Amino acid sequence: MDGEGVLPKTLYFCKHDYFLMDHHFEIIVSYNNKKLTFNGLLLTYGYNYRIEVEINGTKVLFESDEERNWRAIISYEEIEKDKKVSKELLSIIASEIDKILK
Repeated sequence: MDGEGVLPKTLYFCKHDYFLMDHHFEIIVSYNNKKLTFNGLLLTYGYNYRIEVEINGTKVLFESDEERNWRAIISYEEIEKDKKVSKELLSIIASEIDKILK
C-alpha cells in the first residue's frame, strides 16, 4: 500500500463532561455580630452535587448526608495550610445553604 487510506498513528479527541455544571451564588451569614458574604459554587455531578465555599482562604466542600443534613469537608491539602476555620462558622454556613436550597 502507498499509505492512502491508512489511519494515522495518533488520534486526537476532545473530552466533554456533560454531567458537570457549575453555578455561582452568594451566601450571607451573621457571625460574631458581623455580616459576612461568601461566594458559593454549586458543583453538579449528574444527580449529586456539592457546594464549594472559600472561607478565609480555605476551600470547603459542603455535601448532603443520608439524613439530608449538610456536612463540611476540608481536604488534607487545605488542612496543611494551617488556616483555622471555626466549627461554629461552618455550622452557620451549612444552615444558610439549607435555607437557600429549600
